[in-house]
Amino acid sequence: MIEAIQSGYLRLMAVLTILPNWLIATALVVAGLLLALLAHAIIVQTMRRTLGVRHPRIRALLTNSKGPLRLGLMVLALSFVVRIAPISDNAAATLSGILNVAFIALLGWVALTAVQISSQIYLRQFRLDTEDNLLARKHVTQVRILKRAIDVLIVIMTFGAALMSFEAVRQYGVSLFASAGVAGLAIGLAARPLLSNLIAGIQIAVTQPIRLDDVVIVEGEYGTVEEITTTYVVIKLWDWRRMVVPLSHFIEKPFQNWTRETSALIGSVFLYVDYSVPTEKLREKLMEIVRASPLWDGRVVALQVSDTKDRTVELRALVSAGSAPATWDLRCEVREKLIAYLQQDYPEALPRTRHEAVGVVQPRSGSDQPSLVPTDQDIRADAGHSQLSEWNRPTSA
Repeated sequence: MIEAIQSGYLRLMAVLTILPNWLIATALVVAGLLLALLAHAIIVQTMRRTLGVRHPRIRALLTNSKGPLRLGLMVLALSFVVRIAPISDNAAATLSGILNVAFIALLGWVALTAVQISSQIYLRQFRLDTEDNLLARKHVTQVRILKRAIDVLIVIMTFGAALMSFEAVRQYGVSLFASAGVAGLAIGLAARPLLSNLIAGIQIAVTQPIRLDDVVIVEGEYGTVEEITTTYVVIKLWDWRRMVVPLSHFIEKPFQNWTRETSALIGSVFLYVDYSVPTEKLREKLMEIVRASPLWDGRVVALQVSDTKDRTVELRALVSAGSAPATWDLRCEVREKLIAYLQQDYPEALPRTRHEAVGVVQPRSGSDQPSLVPTDQDIRADAGHSQLSEWNRPTSA
């Protein structure tokens, strides 16, 4: 058996000595790549059959690491081929430089994959589709922003390391930054928005003034935080429009966050009614409405006379709900049912305008009692007085 292998090897070497070097090198490169791909397929299939079914997390790990593993095996195979292939020293140096860059890219890819897998494993314990998702939104926001920032740093470091592997590029970069101070200043000023947003993203991840699904009011617009990227935040407005806001806006300018500590909110309903309104009856009706509503969280309900106008009384009803949309719906429900209650049971309590008629008090004929009803004589007298006033009105020059 050993003799057969040695004989086959000698025959192969004899054939290779006849072929040109470039063809032998090409064949070795192709064979190395094919062997690397074959080894990758065997490793993946073996681990998937043995561990993938029993361990879903390991299967997810294999899915995310297939690319780096394939590239690593190809780099390893080509490194071995460069050593044995019949090529010149210049070609070997060039291929070695390319393999060094590929190895650096492989390290960056592995780092990105490790960050991706770590974030996925950590976030599996949190769910955003639950009603009380404050803790989940906090961790998801923090992990996603930090992951994007780390990804950017890894890409920058990988690209810089790849450039530094070439002597000519390294010298050019050093001479450029050493001699071109004005260019460096211009580059710094041009990169200031990117750097400020990157730093703002890290600040938001640590301090968390906003999180995913937070209800915010920015620039007078009401919406929810739909996406937080490395440089901007996407806010889904109430009418399904999207507002794109830079990350630095949430660090430098004030805004409203309705779900900063909890998603529960207190809503107010204002009613303007007549002074004859039965406040206590209306308060009892408010209690009846909120107790029958599934939107009320059972925490806050109150009815107060908050202000008085010259013709109406201002009533303020306070109700609470578990989220901003539920608070809005509960406010509309309370407002509608209180108005219907007043219309049905106390229509005189609705706002109305009063007029007072003032006339000349004269005694009735044949009686000493005064009469508030104007007689025909009073009407004629008023008409004559109006006509006389019209005649005596001065004309314009």
